[in-house]
Amino acid sequence: MAQWKREQKVDDDPRITRVGRFLRRTSLDELPQFINVLLGDLSVIGPRPVTLEETYEYGDARDEVLSCKPGITGWWAATDRNDSTWASGQRQARELFYVRHQSVGLDARVFIKTFKAMRKGK
Repeated sequence: MAQWKREQKVDDDPRITRVGRFLRRTSLDELPQFINVLLGDLSVIGPRPVTLEETYEYGDARDEVLSCKPGITGWWAATDRNDSTWASGQRQARELFYVRHQSVGLDARVFIKTFKAMRKGK
């Protein structure tokens, strides 16, 4: 329960079916978010959307992160999403890196890394 409160996920969640596990592993569960991209609420690449409670994990950088349109994938998701947590501070560091270094080149790197991670099922 503590992991859920902190990370909004649970390792080896028993509620996830085999089909659900496949969808998560291949990131196919993210496809419906493209509707939000078409509506203009999300970008394809940007910091991952966060809950109000999670915004406080950014401390003084909260407004900086919120100034960037959230995305389906981003630097954190593409590089280390399974190992970087709020508790370690690595998720915040990776999302802030993206916000502070946004560029077409970085977006291309994120896109390629995301595609590779999807192919590997990470």
